[in-house]
Formats: sequence, C-alpha cells, structure tokens
Amino acid sequence: MTAAVSRRTLFGIGGGATLALASAPARALAPPPPPPADPFAPPEGVAFLARNENPYGPSPRAKQAVADLCGSGCYYASGGEDRLAAMIAEANGLTPDHVLIGAGSSEVLNCATMGLTGGGHILSADLTFDPPVRYAEAKGVAVKRVPLAPDMQVDLAAMQAAVGPDTRLVHICNPNNPTGLLLPNAALRSFAAAVSPKAIVLVDEAYNELTADPAGESLVDRVRAGDNLIVARTFSKIYGLAGMRVGYALARPDIIARMRPWSMSVGGNTGGLAAAIATYPDAAFLGYSKGRILEAREMIEAAAKSAGLPTLKSATNFVYVKVPDAAAVQKRLEAKGILIRGPYGKWTQWSRVSCGKIEDVARYAAALPEAARA
Repeated sequence: MTAAVSRRTLFGIGGGATLALASAPARALAPPPPPPADPFAPPEGVAFLARNENPYGPSPRAKQAVADLCGSGCYYASGGEDRLAAMIAEANGLTPDHVLIGAGSSEVLNCATMGLTGGGHILSADLTFDPPVRYAEAKGVAVKRVPLAPDMQVDLAAMQAAVGPDTRLVHICNPNNPTGLLLPNAALRSFAAAVSPKAIVLVDEAYNELTADPAGESLVDRVRAGDNLIVARTFSKIYGLAGMRVGYALARPDIIARMRPWSMSVGGNTGGLAAAIATYPDAAFLGYSKGRILEAREMIEAAAKSAGLPTLKSATNFVYVKVPDAAAVQKRLEAKGILIRGPYGKWTQWSRVSCGKIEDVARYAAALPEAARA
C-alpha cells in the first residue's frame, strides 16, 4: 500500500511540475559563453617577430594526434618518449640509448652544462644562445667566454686556443643565435676533431633544418663515429612546436647516461610527444614551413637593403639587422604594433627580427625605414 501511494504521489508531483512548466512564461535560452581568450598567441593586431617561432605550425598531423590522444593525458608519457626516441635513433643510424628527450632542447642543453662539467669549466662564445650556459653558471659552474671574430662569426681558432686542462664542455650554437651565421662545415669539423679528445663538444643545431643542406651541415655522423660530441635538436623551430616543449640530444650512450640524471622531466608531456611523433616524418609540412620561412627571410633582408641597413647572412628563421640604435628601433616598431628583439648586451646596433607570418613581416618591411632613422 505504501509503495502504491508513493508511486501515485510521485506521478502526481511529476504531472503538476509538467503543467507548471507548460504554463510558465517562455524564456530565451542564454547564449553560449564566448570561447576562452587565447593566452598563448600574440594579441590581435600585433605582428610578433621576436621569438624565432614558426607560426605555421603545429602541422595538421600534429594537431590531429593531440586531439586523438589527449584522453591519455592521465598517464605518464614515458611510452611516447620511448617511441619518439626510437624514431629519432632510426632516422639517424643510432640506437635509443644514444637519444635523450627533453622539454625542448633547452632541457637537454641544461643536462649537458650541469652533468658534464664537474671540476672544470664551460667554454662558449660571448654572443650566442647561452641560457643553458648561464643556468650552469648560476649554479656555480665556471664559464669562459671567447669574443667573436671581427665578422661576427664564432671564432673557432680562438676557442680552440682557449681550451685548457680544466675545459670540460665546449658549447657551439650552429647556426648561431642571434647572429644567424652558419659556420663553414669543414672548419667546424676540423675544430671538433681537434678539441673533442680534450673536452666534450656540444653543438646546438636548433636551426639545422633551415640550412640549405641540413644533413651536410650536421655533425650527427660524428656521434655515429663515437666522438666525444653531442648534437642537440628541437621541435620548436621548423616543426612549429615551441610551446609544446620537445627537444633531444644525440650522443654516445655513456655521455647520455651522465646527462640523464639532470633531466627534470618525468617522461615528457603527452601532447608535445604526440605532436612530435606525428610530425617528425611529415616531409610535406616541413617543406611548406621551410618555404614560408625562407620567403619571410628574403623579405626582411630586402627591406633592410632598401633602407640601407646591413644584415648578416642568415641560415635560420631570423635576420640580424644593423641599425643606428636597436633599442630605439624596437621602441618605434612597438608603437606600431610590431614586436622584435631589442639589443643583446653590448651589441646595441644589432636588431634581431624573426620570420613570422608573411603579412606581419610585410608590416615590418613597410615600417622599417622610418623606425631606423638615426
């Protein structure tokens, strides 16, 4: 009886509620909330030419892989890290034990500057991509910096002469950042052959894929030969994954084993590794990206030439432009919504401009003559 009453009571309430809803005045449905603002991309209307990013990535394959595999974000990503390491090893004629994956090449560079320098010092050029060197220096590692040659190139002869019994690591960025200059391959090979028996040579090849002959300009073959040498690469540049933080080092397994304990990652991140695995063999996307980057680079060089401003010959996705006052140029362009890098230390007449979207580079080209006035 109680159950029957409860049922009748329930249905009675349900029917009354339905009638009440039917007799209530109609209300418009609330509009859907606007999509969240993108905290990662440059603000609307800003030409962002300051960070050497590839705005044409991630590739369609990378985006699809992230979408397909985001449900696995609850798991630590060591399986993906192992798969990517195996792919990279196979492509370079090495074993997975020759490969260290990191959060961007910055992490593996930090592993080298911290893990391979005990009781000695790092040798580096005094204008280069040196955050990993400065990181180690802040942790107490000694650093010796060698001035550039008069042509702004890394001075290999001076660096070789500076190698001493306490030199543990020799840091070379090739092509160099911020100058964009590529070292002559024969000279770099001769340098590495002379120096690597005395100290580990670390070659940061972040921009290698943007050179005219990536395989010919790399020293990966010397890793295969077992030299005392590390090659570092990144997915941040031509692959367009700067914010997804994937990079790697190639070296003898015993060197990798000394670097690995300094890694801060726990198996990497699912999204970045999924994107890297999908885009690593994507020759079509890499060709497209390189074509757009080279087009933008030629536009920057042509704009500088038209304005009477010298540039260094770049082999990267940025151009180093000589101007009367780099800080003033940066400020004037910023007022027009165009962001470039300011001066680097004592190099106050040199301005680094990244190869961003073609339309943004066109804005820079149009604004440069006025911005660069003395």
